Amino acid sequence: MRLISYILDGIATWGILDHTRVISARDLAPDLPSTLSELIANEEAFSQLSNCWHERASGINGHLLQDLVFLPVIQRPGKVVCLGVNYIDHAKEGGNQIGDYPAIFLRCSTSLLAHGAPLKLSIFSDKLDFEAELAVVVGRTTKNVSEQEALDSVFGYTCFNDATFRDYQRKTSQWTIGKNFDATGAFGPFLVTSDELPAGCMGLRIESRLNGEVMQSANTSDMAFGVARTLSLLSQTMTLEPADVVVMGTPGAVGYARTPPVWMKAGDRIEVEIERVGMLSNPITK
Repeated sequence: MRLISYILDGIATWGILDHTRVISARDLAPDLPSTLSELIANEEAFSQLSNCWHERASGINGHLLQDLVFLPVIQRPGKVVCLGVNYIDHAKEGGNQIGDYPAIFLRCSTSLLAHGAPLKLSIFSDKLDFEAELAVVVGRTTKNVSEQEALDSVFGYTCFNDATFRDYQRKTSQWTIGKNFDATGAFGPFLVTSDELPAGCMGLRIESRLNGEVMQSANTSDMAFGVARTLSLLSQTMTLEPADVVVMGTPGAVGYARTPPVWMKAGDRIEVEIERVGMLSNPITK
């Protein structure tokens, strides 16, 4: 399934993509949870959704994608845990090495942004960089899980743009401040359930494009820490909860590593595309 959070007629809701139309959850069954976070946390509700989909979807007209205003697929996740320098080429271009343990930082929910929404420059910085990333949405409470069992905890995958103000990232030894400007972490457009994708979402092309020009191009198999290993390591220290998000790091060829550096500017459009997952697109505005 491809699940979408969106606004229709002023009401926040969610639905399922069926080719070019979206079937609203409330049209499938009025007693389904009102948000994707609640759906993910309720296995019985997801089973109900599957049954309703097979029984009723063909009789519902649905809505066209172009008529919807997207929301971040998970609007206020409990945790957004991000990996840094998780691709060898990105580590090299930044003068870093990949260690025995992943580099970890957190994003706040106020930093999240929907597909199609404007990614705004700050009055305090113009050094806004792009980072194409795979995002993992956790499907169950997970603690001390083995690497062999970790993928059972994944609900689905989506695209993420870990847009970063590089000068602020370097103001401190920790990266948090440069990664948490409001509405900079673009997230979506679809949440693709894990059964539709390869295990760990491995072997898929991942790209960023700025104004149509390919900037980053890699494969998710190039990650030093894959999804299973990452979830296992994280679960040793923190309890991962349903609808938590884990963002898996970016490949090389980001803007700051180029000569001269390439910063996103007003009027640009940035796209992040992951094979079989989707294409996330945002305009850059002042």
